[in-house]
Amino acid sequence: MLESLITSKTRIRILVKLFLNANNSGYLRGLAVEFNESTNSVRKELNQLSSAGYLGKEKDRNKVTYKANTNHPLFGPLQNMVRKYVGLDTIVATVLARMGHVSRVIVIGDYAAGLDSGLIDVVVEGKELNTVYINQMAGKIESEINRKVNFTFTDSYQHDNGFVIYDELIEK
Repeated sequence: MLESLITSKTRIRILVKLFLNANNSGYLRGLAVEFNESTNSVRKELNQLSSAGYLGKEKDRNKVTYKANTNHPLFGPLQNMVRKYVGLDTIVATVLARMGHVSRVIVIGDYAAGLDSGLIDVVVEGKELNTVYINQMAGKIESEINRKVNFTFTDSYQHDNGFVIYDELIEK
């Protein structure tokens, strides 16, 4: 989907890294190593995205750190597009369909760090969850989004790692 709109694989990787979770950041050499790309191709994309205002830059000594510009008017739509590309919207819709009382859905692991590794770790928080339903639906979700999904169920998730993709208190 996103590949037909954005032809640069490096740009897609940068968008996933920095827009999936707006708290993520990266610097040129670190991103080049992470993506297994040349620093020139990463630099070109970072420069284009930052000159367009999509990325913010912070200088710290001799390192420039890039982060999604959450104040940009297109930040929300871009983040939604990246999250749809990864398949987070499908996960949330399936979980909420017949899961029971879901209070939050949290992405942890590689995708929380912005790494498109192919394994999405999802914590589903709530009371009296229908775990049988989601375990039956896991295969369907995985084939639909072309990524493996690992679900963890809890009545309370207190860790700081990860980011919330659904919160019943905010959605109401």
